[in-house]
Amino acid sequence: MNRKKLISIVILSALLGSMLTVFAVGAFLRSTGLYADDALRFFGVMKFIQARYVNAPNTTALIDGAIEGMVASLKDPHSVYMPPSMFKELRQHTEGSFGGIGVTMGFKDNVVKIISVLEGTPGEAAGLRAGDEILAVDGTPTSEMQNEEVALRIRGEAGTQVVLRILRDGAEQEYTITRDVIQVASVRGTMVEGTTIGYIRIGSFAEHTGEEFSREMSRLGGEGMTALIIDLRENPGGLITSCVAVAEQVVPAGRIVSVIDRDGGEEVYRSSLGERKYPLAVLIDENSASASEILAGALQDTGAGTIIGTTSYGKGSVQAVIPLFHEDGLKLTIAKYVTPNGRSIDGTGITPDIVVARSPQDTSDVQFEAAKKYLEEHPSL
Repeated sequence: MNRKKLISIVILSALLGSMLTVFAVGAFLRSTGLYADDALRFFGVMKFIQARYVNAPNTTALIDGAIEGMVASLKDPHSVYMPPSMFKELRQHTEGSFGGIGVTMGFKDNVVKIISVLEGTPGEAAGLRAGDEILAVDGTPTSEMQNEEVALRIRGEAGTQVVLRILRDGAEQEYTITRDVIQVASVRGTMVEGTTIGYIRIGSFAEHTGEEFSREMSRLGGEGMTALIIDLRENPGGLITSCVAVAEQVVPAGRIVSVIDRDGGEEVYRSSLGERKYPLAVLIDENSASASEILAGALQDTGAGTIIGTTSYGKGSVQAVIPLFHEDGLKLTIAKYVTPNGRSIDGTGITPDIVVARSPQDTSDVQFEAAKKYLEEHPSL
Protein backbone atom coordinates (compact mmCIF):
# COMPACT_ATOMS: atom_id res chain seq x y z
CA MET A 1 0.00 0.00 0.00
CA ASN A 2 1.48 3.34 -1.00
CA ARG A 3 1.88 6.26 1.40
CA LYS A 4 -0.94 8.37 -0.16
CA LYS A 5 -3.48 5.55 0.20
CA LEU A 6 -2.42 4.93 3.81
CA ILE A 7 -2.80 8.62 4.70
CA SER A 8 -6.22 8.70 3.00
CA ILE A 9 -7.41 5.67 4.99
CA VAL A 10 -6.18 7.19 8.27
CA ILE A 11 -7.92 10.50 7.52
CA LEU A 12 -11.16 8.77 6.52
CA SER A 13 -11.05 6.61 9.67
CA ALA A 14 -10.51 9.68 11.84
CA LEU A 15 -13.38 11.51 10.14
CA LEU A 16 -15.66 8.51 10.51
CA GLY A 17 -14.74 8.18 14.18
CA SER A 18 -15.42 11.87 14.76
CA MET A 19 -18.77 11.63 12.98
CA LEU A 20 -19.80 8.61 15.05
CA THR A 21 -18.77 10.44 18.23
CA VAL A 22 -20.78 13.49 17.22
CA PHE A 23 -23.80 11.32 16.38
CA ALA A 24 -23.48 9.43 19.68
CA VAL A 25 -23.17 12.63 21.71
CA GLY A 26 -26.06 14.13 19.77
CA ALA A 27 -28.23 11.09 20.45
CA PHE A 28 -27.35 11.26 24.15
CA LEU A 29 -28.20 14.95 24.35
CA ARG A 30 -31.50 14.37 22.57
CA SER A 31 -32.35 11.52 24.96
CA THR A 32 -31.89 13.84 27.94
CA GLY A 33 -33.71 16.76 26.32
CA LEU A 34 -30.43 18.68 26.47
CA TYR A 35 -29.61 20.62 23.32
CA ALA A 36 -26.14 21.52 22.08
CA ASP A 37 -26.54 25.15 23.19
CA ASP A 38 -27.39 24.01 26.73
CA ALA A 39 -24.38 21.69 26.84
CA LEU A 40 -22.08 24.42 25.54
CA ARG A 41 -23.46 26.87 28.11
CA PHE A 42 -22.95 24.40 30.97
CA PHE A 43 -19.43 23.35 30.03
CA GLY A 44 -18.55 26.89 29.01
CA VAL A 45 -19.35 28.19 32.49
CA MET A 46 -17.36 25.37 34.09
CA LYS A 47 -14.40 26.06 31.81
CA PHE A 48 -14.56 29.80 32.54
CA ILE A 49 -14.58 29.12 36.31
CA GLN A 50 -11.67 26.71 35.97
CA ALA A 51 -9.66 29.20 33.94
CA ARG A 52 -10.45 32.51 35.66
CA TYR A 53 -11.72 32.04 39.22
CA VAL A 54 -9.42 33.77 41.72
CA ASN A 55 -8.69 30.48 43.54
CA ALA A 56 -8.08 27.30 41.55
CA PRO A 57 -11.36 25.36 41.92
CA ASN A 58 -11.76 21.65 42.58
CA THR A 59 -13.36 20.14 39.49
CA THR A 60 -15.09 17.38 41.47
CA ALA A 61 -16.61 19.99 43.78
CA LEU A 62 -17.89 21.90 40.74
CA ILE A 63 -19.58 18.79 39.37
CA ASP A 64 -21.03 17.92 42.80
CA GLY A 65 -22.44 21.43 43.07
CA ALA A 66 -23.95 21.20 39.60
CA ILE A 67 -25.64 17.90 40.46
CA GLU A 68 -26.95 19.32 43.74
CA GLY A 69 -28.32 22.30 41.83
CA MET A 70 -30.09 20.08 39.31
CA VAL A 71 -31.79 18.10 42.06
CA ALA A 72 -32.65 21.23 44.07
CA SER A 73 -34.32 22.74 40.99
CA LEU A 74 -36.94 19.97 41.21
CA LYS A 75 -38.19 21.59 44.45
CA ASP A 76 -38.93 18.12 45.80
CA PRO A 77 -37.96 17.62 49.47
CA HIS A 78 -37.76 13.87 48.89
CA SER A 79 -35.24 14.00 46.02
CA VAL A 80 -31.67 14.57 47.14
CA TYR A 81 -28.10 14.16 45.91
CA MET A 82 -25.94 12.28 48.41
CA PRO A 83 -22.15 12.63 48.40
CA PRO A 84 -20.22 9.48 49.40
CA SER A 85 -20.45 10.00 53.18
CA MET A 86 -24.21 10.58 53.10
CA PHE A 87 -24.79 7.68 50.73
CA LYS A 88 -22.82 5.35 52.99
CA GLU A 89 -24.90 6.40 56.00
CA LEU A 90 -28.14 5.80 54.11
CA ARG A 91 -27.06 2.27 53.18
CA GLN A 92 -26.05 1.50 56.76
CA HIS A 93 -29.34 2.84 58.12
CA THR A 94 -31.31 0.72 55.67
CA GLU A 95 -29.37 -2.33 56.86
CA GLY A 96 -30.36 -1.54 60.47
CA SER A 97 -26.98 -0.50 61.93
CA PHE A 98 -25.41 2.95 61.75
CA GLY A 99 -23.37 5.54 63.58
CA GLY A 100 -25.54 8.14 65.22
CA ILE A 101 -26.79 9.65 68.46
CA GLY A 102 -30.00 7.67 69.01
CA VAL A 103 -32.83 10.15 68.43
CA THR A 104 -36.02 9.98 66.40
CA MET A 105 -36.93 13.21 64.61
CA GLY A 106 -40.12 14.69 63.24
CA PHE A 107 -40.27 17.17 60.34
CA LYS A 108 -43.11 19.65 59.87
CA ASP A 109 -43.29 23.10 58.27
CA ASN A 110 -39.48 23.31 58.00
CA VAL A 111 -39.12 22.65 61.74
CA VAL A 112 -37.09 19.68 63.02
CA LYS A 113 -38.00 18.35 66.46
CA ILE A 114 -36.76 15.42 68.50
CA ILE A 115 -39.63 12.99 69.02
CA SER A 116 -37.89 10.45 71.23
CA VAL A 117 -34.43 9.63 72.60
CA LEU A 118 -33.35 5.99 72.80
CA GLU A 119 -32.12 4.74 76.17
CA GLY A 120 -28.40 4.16 76.54
CA THR A 121 -27.46 6.25 73.50
CA PRO A 122 -25.20 9.32 73.10
CA GLY A 123 -28.26 11.51 72.72
CA GLU A 124 -29.57 10.49 76.14
CA ALA A 125 -26.12 10.90 77.72
CA ALA A 126 -25.85 14.43 76.28
CA GLY A 127 -29.19 15.42 77.81
CA LEU A 128 -31.32 15.72 74.68
CA ARG A 129 -35.07 15.53 75.28
CA ALA A 130 -38.24 14.85 73.33
CA GLY A 131 -39.60 18.20 72.14
CA ASP A 132 -36.19 19.81 71.56
CA GLU A 133 -36.04 21.72 68.28
CA ILE A 134 -32.87 21.21 66.22
CA LEU A 135 -31.87 24.58 64.77
CA ALA A 136 -28.51 23.64 63.23
CA VAL A 137 -26.20 20.69 62.59
CA ASP A 138 -22.47 21.47 62.62
CA GLY A 139 -23.29 25.14 62.10
CA THR A 140 -25.60 24.66 59.12
CA PRO A 141 -29.20 25.75 59.81
CA THR A 142 -31.71 22.92 59.41
CA SER A 143 -33.99 25.39 57.63
CA GLU A 144 -31.55 25.26 54.70
CA MET A 145 -31.60 21.44 54.48
CA GLN A 146 -33.98 18.85 53.16
CA ASN A 147 -35.33 16.33 55.67
CA GLU A 148 -33.10 13.52 54.44
CA GLU A 149 -30.01 15.71 54.69
CA VAL A 150 -30.71 16.63 58.32
CA ALA A 151 -30.91 12.98 59.33
CA LEU A 152 -27.84 11.96 57.33
CA ARG A 153 -25.72 14.84 58.66
CA ILE A 154 -26.52 13.84 62.24
CA ARG A 155 -25.48 10.27 61.51
CA GLY A 156 -21.83 9.50 60.89
CA GLU A 157 -18.96 7.24 61.74
CA ALA A 158 -18.86 6.01 65.34
CA GLY A 159 -16.35 8.03 67.38
CA THR A 160 -16.82 11.24 65.41
CA GLN A 161 -18.58 14.29 66.81
CA VAL A 162 -21.61 16.29 65.74
CA VAL A 163 -22.63 19.69 67.10
CA LEU A 164 -26.35 20.41 67.44
CA ARG A 165 -27.86 23.79 68.22
CA ILE A 166 -31.01 23.12 70.23
CA LEU A 167 -33.96 25.35 71.10
CA ARG A 168 -35.66 24.40 74.38
CA ASP A 169 -38.13 26.53 76.32
CA GLY A 170 -37.13 29.63 74.35
CA ALA A 171 -33.39 29.26 75.01
CA GLU A 172 -30.71 28.09 72.57
CA GLN A 173 -27.85 25.79 73.55
CA GLU A 174 -25.17 23.85 71.67
CA TYR A 175 -24.50 20.17 72.33
CA THR A 176 -21.34 18.41 71.15
CA ILE A 177 -22.14 14.71 70.93
CA THR A 178 -19.88 11.78 70.06
CA ARG A 179 -21.58 9.33 67.74
CA ASP A 180 -21.75 5.63 68.51
CA VAL A 181 -22.99 2.54 66.68
CA ILE A 182 -26.78 2.45 67.00
CA GLN A 183 -28.26 -1.00 66.60
CA VAL A 184 -31.93 -0.66 65.81
CA ALA A 185 -34.29 -3.58 65.51
CA SER A 186 -37.03 -2.21 63.29
CA VAL A 187 -39.64 -4.43 64.97
CA ARG A 188 -40.29 -5.23 68.62
CA GLY A 189 -43.27 -6.96 70.16
CA THR A 190 -44.80 -7.82 73.50
CA MET A 191 -48.05 -8.98 75.04
CA VAL A 192 -50.14 -6.24 76.65
CA GLU A 193 -50.11 -6.99 80.36
CA GLY A 194 -53.27 -8.64 81.69
CA THR A 195 -54.73 -9.22 78.21
CA THR A 196 -54.44 -11.50 75.19
CA ILE A 197 -53.67 -8.48 73.00
CA GLY A 198 -50.32 -8.41 71.24
CA TYR A 199 -48.41 -5.21 70.53
CA ILE A 200 -45.90 -4.80 67.69
CA ARG A 201 -44.00 -1.58 67.16
CA ILE A 202 -42.51 -0.98 63.68
CA GLY A 203 -39.99 1.85 63.86
CA SER A 204 -39.07 1.83 60.17
CA PHE A 205 -39.20 -0.44 57.16
CA ALA A 206 -35.61 -1.66 56.88
CA GLU A 207 -34.13 -4.54 54.94
CA HIS A 208 -35.25 -7.31 57.32
CA THR A 209 -38.48 -5.81 58.71
CA GLY A 210 -40.73 -8.38 57.03
CA GLU A 211 -38.81 -11.27 58.59
CA GLU A 212 -38.69 -9.59 62.00
CA PHE A 213 -42.44 -8.95 61.89
CA SER A 214 -43.10 -12.59 60.98
CA ARG A 215 -41.00 -13.79 63.93
CA GLU A 216 -42.83 -11.51 66.36
CA MET A 217 -46.22 -12.61 65.02
CA SER A 218 -45.27 -16.26 65.51
CA ARG A 219 -43.88 -15.65 69.00
CA LEU A 220 -46.89 -13.67 70.20
CA GLY A 221 -49.25 -16.19 68.61
CA GLY A 222 -47.53 -18.88 70.64
CA GLU A 223 -48.15 -16.82 73.78
CA GLY A 224 -51.90 -16.79 73.18
CA MET A 225 -52.41 -13.58 71.20
CA THR A 226 -56.03 -13.09 70.05
CA ALA A 227 -55.82 -9.46 68.83
CA LEU A 228 -53.02 -7.15 67.71
CA ILE A 229 -52.00 -3.49 67.96
CA ILE A 230 -49.56 -2.37 65.24
CA ASP A 231 -47.80 0.86 66.22
CA LEU A 232 -46.63 2.95 63.23
CA ARG A 233 -46.24 6.24 65.11
CA GLU A 234 -43.03 8.16 64.33
CA ASN A 235 -42.34 5.66 61.52
CA PRO A 236 -40.83 7.69 58.64
CA GLY A 237 -41.15 4.85 56.12
CA GLY A 238 -38.37 2.99 54.35
CA LEU A 239 -38.28 0.21 51.78
CA ILE A 240 -41.55 -0.41 49.95
CA THR A 241 -40.59 -4.07 49.51
CA SER A 242 -40.30 -4.48 53.29
CA CYS A 243 -43.65 -2.74 53.78
CA VAL A 244 -45.25 -5.15 51.32
CA ALA A 245 -43.61 -8.09 53.14
CA VAL A 246 -45.39 -6.98 56.33
CA ALA A 247 -48.67 -6.22 54.55
CA GLU A 248 -48.76 -9.71 53.03
CA GLN A 249 -49.13 -11.05 56.57
CA VAL A 250 -52.10 -8.90 57.64
CA VAL A 251 -53.85 -7.50 54.53
CA PRO A 252 -56.47 -9.81 52.97
CA ALA A 253 -55.99 -11.16 49.44
CA GLY A 254 -56.03 -8.37 46.87
CA ARG A 255 -54.29 -5.05 46.30
CA ILE A 256 -51.87 -3.65 48.85
CA VAL A 257 -50.68 -0.62 46.88
CA SER A 258 -50.40 0.56 43.28
CA VAL A 259 -47.29 2.45 42.17
CA ILE A 260 -47.83 4.73 39.16
CA ASP A 261 -44.98 6.28 37.17
CA ARG A 262 -45.09 9.53 35.21
CA ASP A 263 -46.13 7.75 32.00
CA GLY A 264 -49.12 6.14 33.73
CA GLY A 265 -47.46 2.74 34.02
CA GLU A 266 -48.80 0.87 37.03
CA GLU A 267 -47.13 -1.73 39.24
CA VAL A 268 -49.54 -3.44 41.61
CA TYR A 269 -48.39 -5.15 44.80
CA ARG A 270 -50.84 -7.80 45.99
CA SER A 271 -51.47 -9.94 49.03
CA SER A 272 -52.40 -13.59 48.75
CA LEU A 273 -53.29 -13.98 52.43
CA GLY A 274 -55.90 -16.69 52.70
CA GLU A 275 -57.33 -16.00 56.13
CA ARG A 276 -56.97 -13.17 58.64
CA LYS A 277 -56.19 -14.39 62.13
CA TYR A 278 -56.60 -11.36 64.38
CA PRO A 279 -58.60 -8.14 64.74
CA LEU A 280 -56.19 -5.24 64.31
CA ALA A 281 -55.85 -1.70 65.65
CA VAL A 282 -53.21 0.48 63.99
CA LEU A 283 -51.66 3.55 65.63
CA ILE A 284 -50.50 6.45 63.44
CA ASP A 285 -49.55 10.09 63.99
CA GLU A 286 -48.34 13.12 62.05
CA ASN A 287 -44.88 11.58 61.68
CA SER A 288 -46.11 8.31 60.17
CA ALA A 289 -45.00 8.65 56.56
CA SER A 290 -44.48 6.91 53.25
CA ALA A 291 -44.28 3.12 53.70
CA SER A 292 -46.08 3.30 57.05
CA GLU A 293 -48.93 5.12 55.28
CA ILE A 294 -48.99 2.41 52.61
CA LEU A 295 -49.58 -0.22 55.30
CA ALA A 296 -52.13 1.89 57.19
CA GLY A 297 -53.95 2.78 53.97
CA ALA A 298 -54.16 -0.85 52.85
CA LEU A 299 -55.51 -1.97 56.22
CA GLN A 300 -58.04 0.87 56.26
CA ASP A 301 -59.27 0.40 52.68
CA THR A 302 -59.68 -3.36 53.07
CA GLY A 303 -61.35 -3.09 56.47
CA ALA A 304 -58.64 -5.31 57.95
CA GLY A 305 -57.63 -2.82 60.62
CA THR A 306 -59.01 0.16 62.54
CA ILE A 307 -56.76 3.22 62.35
CA ILE A 308 -56.39 5.20 65.58
CA GLY A 309 -54.43 8.39 66.34
CA THR A 310 -53.93 11.57 64.33
CA THR A 311 -53.68 12.27 60.59
CA SER A 312 -50.45 10.95 59.08
CA TYR A 313 -47.73 12.93 57.29
CA GLY A 314 -49.01 12.61 53.73
CA LYS A 315 -46.08 11.37 51.66
CA GLY A 316 -47.54 9.56 48.69
CA SER A 317 -44.44 9.30 46.53
CA VAL A 318 -41.89 6.58 45.85
CA GLN A 319 -38.14 7.17 45.67
CA ALA A 320 -35.43 5.14 43.98
CA VAL A 321 -31.95 5.11 45.48
CA ILE A 322 -29.46 5.17 42.61
CA PRO A 323 -25.72 4.54 43.09
CA LEU A 324 -23.66 6.91 40.96
CA PHE A 325 -20.03 6.73 39.86
CA HIS A 326 -17.88 7.80 42.81
CA GLU A 327 -19.59 6.05 45.77
CA ASP A 328 -22.15 8.85 45.78
CA GLY A 329 -25.84 8.39 45.13
CA LEU A 330 -29.14 9.95 44.13
CA LYS A 331 -32.47 9.58 45.87
CA LEU A 332 -35.08 10.48 43.27
CA THR A 333 -38.87 10.51 43.27
CA ILE A 334 -39.89 8.20 40.44
CA ALA A 335 -43.56 7.45 41.08
CA LYS A 336 -46.68 8.11 43.12
CA TYR A 337 -48.67 5.49 44.94
CA VAL A 338 -52.35 4.99 45.65
CA THR A 339 -54.11 2.81 48.22
CA PRO A 340 -56.26 -0.21 47.23
CA ASN A 341 -59.29 2.06 46.76
CA GLY A 342 -57.30 4.39 44.49
CA ARG A 343 -56.69 7.11 47.10
CA SER A 344 -53.66 9.36 46.80
CA ILE A 345 -52.63 10.55 50.25
CA ASP A 346 -49.87 12.89 49.05
CA GLY A 347 -50.19 16.12 51.01
CA THR A 348 -53.31 14.96 52.86
CA GLY A 349 -52.32 11.86 54.81
CA ILE A 350 -54.39 9.04 56.27
CA THR A 351 -57.29 10.23 58.43
CA PRO A 352 -57.79 7.83 61.37
CA ASP A 353 -61.07 5.99 61.86
CA ILE A 354 -60.86 7.04 65.50
CA VAL A 355 -59.12 10.37 66.12
CA VAL A 356 -57.19 10.51 69.39
CA ALA A 357 -54.73 13.39 69.88
CA ARG A 358 -51.82 13.40 72.29
CA SER A 359 -50.93 16.24 74.61
CA PRO A 360 -47.73 17.02 76.55
CA GLN A 361 -49.92 17.02 79.66
CA ASP A 362 -50.96 13.38 79.18
CA THR A 363 -49.77 11.12 81.99
CA SER A 364 -50.36 7.99 79.92
CA ASP A 365 -50.30 6.97 76.26
CA VAL A 366 -53.89 7.87 75.42
CA GLN A 367 -53.64 6.56 71.85
CA PHE A 368 -52.36 3.17 72.98
CA GLU A 369 -55.09 3.01 75.63
CA ALA A 370 -57.71 3.83 72.98
CA ALA A 371 -56.44 0.98 70.78
CA LYS A 372 -56.46 -1.43 73.71
CA LYS A 373 -60.01 -0.42 74.65
CA TYR A 374 -61.19 -0.78 71.05
CA LEU A 375 -59.87 -4.33 70.76
CA GLU A 376 -61.32 -5.30 74.13
CA GLU A 377 -64.71 -4.08 72.90
CA HIS A 378 -64.30 -5.71 69.46
CA PRO A 379 -62.60 -9.05 70.24
CA SER A 380 -63.53 -10.86 67.02
CA LEU A 381 -63.09 -10.37 63.28
